[in-house]
Amino acid sequence: MPYNSLSDFVQVLERAGELKRIAHPIKAELEITEIADRVMKSGGPALLFENVVGKKIPLLINAFGSAKRMALALGVDDIEDISREIAKLIQTRPPKSWKDKFQLLGELIKLAGIPPKTVKEGQCQEVVNREPDLNILPVLTCWPGDGGPFITLPMVFSKDPVKGTRNVGLYRMQVFDPRTTGMHWHLHKVGARQFHQQKAGRFELAVCLGGDPAMIYAATAPLPDQIDEILFCGFLRKKGVELVKGITVDVEVPANSDIVIEGYVDPTKPLRSEGPFGDHTGFYSLADDYPVFHVTCITQRKSPIYPTTIVGRPPMEDAYLGKATERLFLPLLRVTLPEIVDMNLPVHGVFHNLAIISIKKEYPAHARKVMHALWGLGQMMFTKILIIVDHDVSVHDLSEVTWIVGNHIDPKRDTIFVEGPVDVLDHAAPALAYGSKIGIDATRKWRSEGFEREWPDAIVMDDKTKKYIDSIWEKLGI
Repeated sequence: MPYNSLSDFVQVLERAGELKRIAHPIKAELEITEIADRVMKSGGPALLFENVVGKKIPLLINAFGSAKRMALALGVDDIEDISREIAKLIQTRPPKSWKDKFQLLGELIKLAGIPPKTVKEGQCQEVVNREPDLNILPVLTCWPGDGGPFITLPMVFSKDPVKGTRNVGLYRMQVFDPRTTGMHWHLHKVGARQFHQQKAGRFELAVCLGGDPAMIYAATAPLPDQIDEILFCGFLRKKGVELVKGITVDVEVPANSDIVIEGYVDPTKPLRSEGPFGDHTGFYSLADDYPVFHVTCITQRKSPIYPTTIVGRPPMEDAYLGKATERLFLPLLRVTLPEIVDMNLPVHGVFHNLAIISIKKEYPAHARKVMHALWGLGQMMFTKILIIVDHDVSVHDLSEVTWIVGNHIDPKRDTIFVEGPVDVLDHAAPALAYGSKIGIDATRKWRSEGFEREWPDAIVMDDKTKKYIDSIWEKLGI
């Protein structure tokens, strides 16, 4: 179900018993974080702060903070429903007749997404502030060591200065003053690449807040460069996104956004120190130099809601965004690596530190082939620790994985080290964005891999005995 505003989503959350309204006056500096952190770690509801001290706009946080709310955000009963739909679309067999060809065309159109529609007016421009002031927004100062207040759920819309193609990314923005912020895009991100291609003149951007939560998720998704986030959002919401041109920038934005901050970064101007910031790793990311975003206009609905999140030591709200990506992109991963059975990016592994992959092993060193392939795929290149197990291991049962890894590996034989790109936030890396990664082959070892000893079976009771004990269990009084 597509949402026409963040307010629509709030109403759905409230009807589902997934929202708590907070009327008590609460400060945006640290106090909301402390409340939200306690609620997130206890599996609590979404929070709508209706009385942020000194602000008129209400603030929504933890809106994605459970599997149920993540599914509601994308308009399904279960995220796996979308995963199965993607798997079905990409596994379509070659057509044998004209009828099959037309059917295949329809399926491929679904996978590509429903194209957007440009409109002349949008709800996001009901109020236009040509003398913008970021202080109207209830921007959080999240943690005591933060460099300042940060906008944490901004959808940054940009246009490639060479190709003219669109990109939507989610990059945090430190508010420096009423009309400037930092633009924290990592060197591996599309936004950063487009910025460096802009040799002269202003690189115009539009920062959208709120609107359909499917668009917020699409901005976080690790899509290949050639896939438009707007099309992906159209696929998720089963309806094309309506776009409206900005007031002061030549950038189109979703017409149903709650708030739009228009502006530019200038590649000829000096960078500015941004940070520190309490990050999703659970540690502060250190201050570094990033471009300055200059605000030219702020537009909004008459009654907007400001969406935000906090990150820190997991589990936090972003865990459910990451888990949605894990499930939705598994079928796409299997297009390249069909031997993959399942994948787990454990929440406490902060997604780029640890991945557990089960495979249907078919030949010697198959696990190593999968490791190298994964390190060559998109954002999987950042994975610091890759564990490969056999197809019959439940990757989501960490006790089983620990048991298998501890028993199945010889550390010298079954680990490999490689060097390459690592996440910019990896503070343990010897250099920024460059370091080492480890692969652990915890599959059963074969004679064809040089293992000459007999491999033992796991201890399992026979079915006959289990069924008999099941039949008398209640009589035992245990």
